[in-house]
Amino acid sequence: MINALKTLRTLNPAKNLQGYAETCVYLLKNLTGQGLITEGAALHGHLIKTGISSERYIAIKLLMMYLDSRKSAEANEIIKDFNGFDLVVHNCLLNAYVQWGNLDLACKVFDEMPERNEISWTALISGFMKHGRVKESMWYFERNPFQNVFSWTAMISGYVQNGFSLDGLKLFLRLLESGVRPNEVTFTSVVKACAELRNFRLGASVLGWIVKSGFEDNVSVSNSSITLFLRMGEIDMSRRVFDRMEKRDIVSWTAILDMYVQMGELEEARRIFDEMPERNEVSWSAMIARYSQMGYPEESVKLFREMIREGFKPNISCLSIVLSTLAGVEALKAGMGIHGHAIKLGIGKNVYIGSSLVDLYSKCGEYKDGRLVFDSIAEKNVVLWNAMISGYSLNGEVEEAKKLLDVMPSPNNASWNSMISGYIDHKEFDEVFEVFNRMILSGIIPDQSTFSSLLSACANVASLEKGKDLHGKIIKLGIQYDVFVGTALTDMYAKSGDIDSSKRVFERMPEKNQFSWTVMIQALAESGFAKECLDLFDEMERMSLLPDELALLSVLFACSHCGLVDKGLQYFNSMATVYGVKPKGKHYTCVVDMLSRAGRLSEAEEFLNSMPFPPETNAWAALLSGCNRYKNEELAERTARKLCEIAEKRSAGYVLLSNIYASAGRWIDVTKIRKLMKENGSKKSTGYSWTEVRNKVHSFYSDGTHANSDEIYWILELLRSEMCIP
Repeated sequence: MINALKTLRTLNPAKNLQGYAETCVYLLKNLTGQGLITEGAALHGHLIKTGISSERYIAIKLLMMYLDSRKSAEANEIIKDFNGFDLVVHNCLLNAYVQWGNLDLACKVFDEMPERNEISWTALISGFMKHGRVKESMWYFERNPFQNVFSWTAMISGYVQNGFSLDGLKLFLRLLESGVRPNEVTFTSVVKACAELRNFRLGASVLGWIVKSGFEDNVSVSNSSITLFLRMGEIDMSRRVFDRMEKRDIVSWTAILDMYVQMGELEEARRIFDEMPERNEVSWSAMIARYSQMGYPEESVKLFREMIREGFKPNISCLSIVLSTLAGVEALKAGMGIHGHAIKLGIGKNVYIGSSLVDLYSKCGEYKDGRLVFDSIAEKNVVLWNAMISGYSLNGEVEEAKKLLDVMPSPNNASWNSMISGYIDHKEFDEVFEVFNRMILSGIIPDQSTFSSLLSACANVASLEKGKDLHGKIIKLGIQYDVFVGTALTDMYAKSGDIDSSKRVFERMPEKNQFSWTVMIQALAESGFAKECLDLFDEMERMSLLPDELALLSVLFACSHCGLVDKGLQYFNSMATVYGVKPKGKHYTCVVDMLSRAGRLSEAEEFLNSMPFPPETNAWAALLSGCNRYKNEELAERTARKLCEIAEKRSAGYVLLSNIYASAGRWIDVTKIRKLMKENGSKKSTGYSWTEVRNKVHSFYSDGTHANSDEIYWILELLRSEMCIP
């Protein structure tokens, strides 16, 4: 550009008009391409002074520059200088109106043209396709007297781009019957259509035509071939096409990068990424997203910062991914930095960015800042509404979430599910079912997630009747065989005391995942079916499913409660070596409980003292409970002292020690323990019982805090008098 300007200054239009004009045309073309309208207008003024602005080829370049910049007034002034109809000028106008999206004006120009060529017809056909007006595009195509490869390709490409790949393939077959030879753009679109439809048989035939036509080395065609092979699962073939390409563009590199990204091979994907001679926002975003999805948030954010340093402008999708990554690790400070960057880019109020920001602030406990973001976005979508409702629920502000749900334009399943989950997380189980009833009345059909949450609520309050009612609704909706629903039903029946129904649901599940097996194993263990628990665990192993820490904890629990101490120790010792699970505090506590229940108290104490980390309070309490059972006062006192040291504010150790002294008749020591508990502020947790009446669970505490305490005690007194109880 600079050299062209220097050349222009040295040229004398009077002596070398042709050279001067060619330089001007070159400059106008480049200024148009770069959108430098101010400089272009200045050059236009210079051309007027030199008297060559009215030369036809220069005037057309000036017209194209003004039309490209949407300077209608300047463009009209140039058109006036043309005497009568000019086909090139009208085609320029036609193309400009199509680009502006003003198809009605484009049609008006087209209809008024006394003469049209293939450029005119193809511009209108592709214009309608570009703006999704497929039927109108086809109407003009069928009447096009110039059905050459360009108009055919415009139609085929338009069909594919608008999601009508099958129609695109049908039109391609018509093209072949017409005798028109496809070009590289045609083949690129057709291969893409085959990939979209997964019509691999036709795709293979098209690849054969490509080779026969000599387009196999074309970059765009090769890129489409790579995508087709990837959809076919032919990883080696896609890599072979990539490796044989003499020329590769950024699409080629991004396609092969995406292949390794989708396969989850991060190391190879990163190698390809580092080798890329040129990167774009898509390739950066692909790597950033995959690092995030594969559980490497630090690397994801590091790559994002590198992208910014290299001058790339992240798109909305990329920023949303990074914000979601930061939300997952609750990195508030870094997230605020990204928020600032989004504001600088002018997309801080984008609804998708806003949804990610609300999620970030909510997960970091700053839900009020999330609400500020929510309120700042004028056009809210359902994702943003759900993010704010979920954010309130997550932070215990369920009433605020409820208020938001009440004014939400069109709540969907996710909206109601967020509300239900919020109440469950804060143990407001009565509200859970009230929200569910409102959801039903609103006409929303519950999904698998809804029922999984509701069944969890039933399990928490042991509401068998509600659980059975939900089971009936699940069967009516035909989702009883969903693995997550089946697992939730298994858990609900077990925790409600109906272990037989729990087993039946589990056995009828056509598909079970690791969590399903774990829930059933845990249910059998906690219900006292130790042998069945261990048998099911063995069956799980035969299915080549590795147990997790919860399944192994259940097995240890079963061994503890049926006296299989040696077998339990064998499972414990195999956790790290055989199952790849590092024992945690709960597993050690379970072993202590197992040894203590069997009366092997010295082994339990030795096991506690040899632990690689400080034992849980419950571990010492388990040993103390064993001392109580087997009347080992000396070890009990030693254990109780240790328990008091590590858990002064917890009453478990004191209560157990008090029970031991009471069973031995040492009432003075009992009094001392009670006094010590009072001095330390320790309290025994209040016991309670519950019952379900008319689908509502009622809890009863000894302090009479039930809402209907007066009526309940009045009825009790009446019954006592009727039974003549003093």
